[in-house]
Amino acid sequence: MRLSSWLGLAYLALASLPSLAQEDAAGDEFAQLRGVVRNLMDDNAAFVKSHKPDYFKPFQEKQQPRATVVTCADSRVHMQAFDKTPDGDLFVVRNIGNQIATSEGSVEYGVRQLHTPLLIVIGHSACGAIKAAYSKDADNSPAIKRELATIKLPPKNPKQDAEEQWLTGVQTNVNLQVTFALNKFDAEVSAGKLTIIGAIYDFQNALKQGQGRLVITNINGKTDAGSIMAALMNFSGASLKLDKQPAKASFTKKSD
Repeated sequence: MRLSSWLGLAYLALASLPSLAQEDAAGDEFAQLRGVVRNLMDDNAAFVKSHKPDYFKPFQEKQQPRATVVTCADSRVHMQAFDKTPDGDLFVVRNIGNQIATSEGSVEYGVRQLHTPLLIVIGHSACGAIKAAYSKDADNSPAIKRELATIKLPPKNPKQDAEEQWLTGVQTNVNLQVTFALNKFDAEVSAGKLTIIGAIYDFQNALKQGQGRLVITNINGKTDAGSIMAALMNFSGASLKLDKQPAKASFTKKSD
């Protein structure tokens, strides 16, 4: 059977699913399932329609990404926030807590097999993995506990409230992942073949750089604003504005 026929049957199957009233009776889960499957198929159909064969030519035979990206599996973090056209451009490794240790083989493949000149570790504001690592919730499954066990965080600072400590944990984790990568890929970095960057995708504006900003907090182990600015200017060949010290945690508490 032709693929188009399969797609036609799929749409018919979606159309024949129970009505919304029946879904409500069965529970929210089925309503969500129906909605997300239809959404995925509709959006993919729109993608196919809007992207001609020429769009796929650069990467349809092999991939040549420019960066290996290690980021969190969180649903609020997606590549379109950093790269308008990530297809074929970013080799993305995702897991809870944007860790290298739990996906080491995949990260190594990007750096040493695909030879990306950039390895970037992207944490994010309100990271659930960091909160869970602090809480050490006994109800987590063994598999989740194993992944959280490799997240090393500083002791809680009594001068910080819970939200400030959370953000500090996010930043600390990014820096530790950069350190891990620098040790693992020392030869590539020393030879000038690899740069390792740590960053935070801040959709809360906790770092006061703008909501949705990708804030660079570490470049090859350097976390001070001057070194980061100099490196970014060197990369871009143009002057850049850094509003505030990116490596320093700041958080405006919301009033109840």
